[in-house]
Amino acid sequence: MAVSISSPVRERILYTLRLVTVVVATALIAYISFDTLANISPVADKLFLKVQLYTCLYFQLEIIAESIIGPRTPRNYFRLGAFFIICVPYLPLLHYYGVAMNPEIEYLLRFVPLLRGAAVLASLWGLMSKSWVVRLFRVYVILLLSTLYFLSLMFFVMEYHINPQITNFWDTVWYAIMQMTTCGSNISPVTGAGKAIGVILSAEGLILFPIFTVYFTHAFARTRAGQHI
Repeated sequence: MAVSISSPVRERILYTLRLVTVVVATALIAYISFDTLANISPVADKLFLKVQLYTCLYFQLEIIAESIIGPRTPRNYFRLGAFFIICVPYLPLLHYYGVAMNPEIEYLLRFVPLLRGAAVLASLWGLMSKSWVVRLFRVYVILLLSTLYFLSLMFFVMEYHINPQITNFWDTVWYAIMQMTTCGSNISPVTGAGKAIGVILSAEGLILFPIFTVYFTHAFARTRAGQHI
């Protein structure tokens, strides 16, 4: 029997599942960050492969549960189906079957399941406001910070030990911030993957930063309107 959309029980269950998803995703991010900064390969770290496997399985179970008790609309089913595919534990499966991968793809597969965690976090934070502009702004902030951090880690992996301008992780964070703000950086990538990351960061900045203008314009308009009441 379908649960009513307005059911407070359904809302509490969904909120709990999403909150646990955010906690699990945060733990996985911390693990990936530790391995990256310690220069540990994801395939060499057998424990990480198990952690990612169980993390992906939890994400998929959470998606199935949400599809059962959540809104029964084609749009929601399509969204959850896409995340279910994203959360397949590709890296552990490919390693189990002995499929050879280049380092860039191998490292990228670490982050793929985290798209679910970022989406859930953006959803939870966005629901805290009734204004669609504020919700949109919060979603974009999560997207902005998430991609900034992940791309900084990827740039560090690709350029460290190869690019003499990269001496530590904070150099890559500085590079990512400068590229995303389109200010430019004195650091020049030397690998093909590093150059691609630079282009992605610049393009994302051009796309996402106008959202800040929309938000502050909206906030200013609401403030002015409140003063005239």
